[in-house]
Amino acid sequence: MITLKKLRATYPNSDSLLFKDLSITIAKGEKVLVVGPSGSGKSTLLQIMAGLIPDVIEMPLKIAERSVSPSYGMVFQDPDAQFCMPYVDEEIAFVLENRNTPKKEMPTLIHQYLQKVGLQLEDIHTSIQQLSGGMKQRLAIASALALEPEVLFLDEPTAMLDQTGTQQVWDTLKTVADDKTVVIVEHKIDHVLPLVDRLIMLDSEGKIIADGNPNLLLHQHKDTFYQAGIWYPDIWEDYRMTIPAKSELETSHRPIIELDAFAGFYHKQKKIEVEQATIQHGDWIAITGENGSGKSTLMLAIMQLIKTEGTINYHLSEGVETCDYRKMGYVFQNPELQFITNSVYKELQHSLEHSNIPSEQFAERINQHLITYNLEHVKEHHPYQLSIGQKKRLSVATATISNVDILLLDEPTFGQDATNTFQMLRLFEKCRRAGTTIVMVTHQPEIVEIYATKEWRIKNGRLIDVVNYHNTEDKTIKDEHYVY
Repeated sequence: MITLKKLRATYPNSDSLLFKDLSITIAKGEKVLVVGPSGSGKSTLLQIMAGLIPDVIEMPLKIAERSVSPSYGMVFQDPDAQFCMPYVDEEIAFVLENRNTPKKEMPTLIHQYLQKVGLQLEDIHTSIQQLSGGMKQRLAIASALALEPEVLFLDEPTAMLDQTGTQQVWDTLKTVADDKTVVIVEHKIDHVLPLVDRLIMLDSEGKIIADGNPNLLLHQHKDTFYQAGIWYPDIWEDYRMTIPAKSELETSHRPIIELDAFAGFYHKQKKIEVEQATIQHGDWIAITGENGSGKSTLMLAIMQLIKTEGTINYHLSEGVETCDYRKMGYVFQNPELQFITNSVYKELQHSLEHSNIPSEQFAERINQHLITYNLEHVKEHHPYQLSIGQKKRLSVATATISNVDILLLDEPTFGQDATNTFQMLRLFEKCRRAGTTIVMVTHQPEIVEIYATKEWRIKNGRLIDVVNYHNTEDKTIKDEHYVY
């Protein structure tokens, strides 16, 4: 079904090879999972298998033999990259139109494909830009399924989904992809393993270091998975064993942001409401909830990037009582929204130019962050040339490089391998203990359990529950603090 022999490729303006004589053959009907560290070339390999590279996307490569299927559906890491139409129903109708589907059959089929991926909307003629990141991922999968392809290429199709949504999508794919060839790139592999019969592991240089039965490889190469930073079942338990015993997670009980009868609006509609809540200096607040519940909207509202009503009081350092962006680091769900220069190095430099860091410290600070976030080898690359994981790390680096009072992070670990996720979390905790307040949107329950001092639970556009966490000896205690 798919053949690549002696593949060599390189990114534009790069002196090093990404793949060195890589060969892969995938048989018809096989279900294959490709894993590897962030930046190892997994997404690029998927696009070469599909024929997008070099037929549509230009990239220097050399290959002795290549055969690809003309009938395929692709789900990209970034769902916005594949939408052609402005509205949900029109996006799927566009696919059906290209399949010469009679117009009278389209409404029923559109509902069927949306139902398969669990995308429930009051009005399917909804602007795609009004959807949350997770809802966009569901739509991208529905559009790919609407092609009825022989081959499905899935590039982290559930990265932005909550736990329920992730399970639902993979259950759906197990049903609809039974007769298809499927090639998957995914970090969250727990739900994927029952679907696949083959696992291919890449190292950081794009070399195949293991290829075979998933369960056998997980048993035989567990140490390799951990050392390479590749997710596997129970890796969080292994990670917990590397963390020093934590002291009491105390905050200063001094408010940094206070919300009262607060609401945020998106496209003139009220999307998030908070009756009353306080963020204290030294907090690590985990904001949780289903996709589309209003988590990202709440972050935008706190940053005053959308229309708000009600009361929000800021108590930043040096007597700052307003929303001062120099004292607040923000990471968007979509990292591309915050890039404004033409290189990784310049992005970090730009962040420092708008801080109170002396200019003579710029070079050392930038180099430290390039190393910390594993971006040193791509420092001259344009941000848009990076993988999704690298883009996310760059966006986090731009937020943490200057001395801010509070970090607001919208799914910062999305698209990351285990090594970079754990490194990032350790850095956030170091910042918190040094006095920086953390507010993070996450779908990862382990992050809440290990690091959060409070959990804000969002449902249907409202903050419904605030849970306090504190440690006593080695046991985490939950204190149901507020219930709205």
